[in-house]
Amino acid sequence: MKVILGLGNPGREYERTRHNVGWWLIDALADVWRIDAWRNDGNARVAAGRFGNANVRLIKPLTYMNLSGAVLKPLLRRPTWSPTTDLLVVVDDVALPIGRYRLRAHGSHGGHNGLRNIEQALGSRDYARLRIGVHPAEPERRIADLSDFVLSAFGKHERETVLDLLPNLTDASAIWVRDGIDKAMNVHN
Repeated sequence: MKVILGLGNPGREYERTRHNVGWWLIDALADVWRIDAWRNDGNARVAAGRFGNANVRLIKPLTYMNLSGAVLKPLLRRPTWSPTTDLLVVVDDVALPIGRYRLRAHGSHGGHNGLRNIEQALGSRDYARLRIGVHPAEPERRIADLSDFVLSAFGKHERETVLDLLPNLTDASAIWVRDGIDKAMNVHN
């Protein structure tokens, strides 16, 4: 089973924020792949279905960003599931400008509290991640308070730029499901 975990925060007040771009992609994947049986499962909203020959589970944690790893603990008890090959985490990245994205097979949390908590839950940094840029395109713009920034809504043009990325992000996710992270990185990085 392939798991795509989109990081974000529950609640209407967070729907349009930079921190919730992971949820935006999860919703797009569910729509494009026609996986629509959403249900509450512990601390998450989950939709399960098939994409190609793979069983896929789309997950949106309801624990708030800093506790995102809690939703993975039941999966770790499955003897045939491995985060190294079966997990893709979709996350916002303030180090990347809006309109850019990057796939990685492993790495550090880079100061992102959601990734930090996932790393703690897994006891490993070896899981794929799809980082979506949320930093303003103007290189001279400085971020005074990171927490306030990621919890702020995109401007109209910024939002459109991120939404325009969804077909590429969907394709990157599809390649990851079918062929793994190395192939996805070769095509999209």
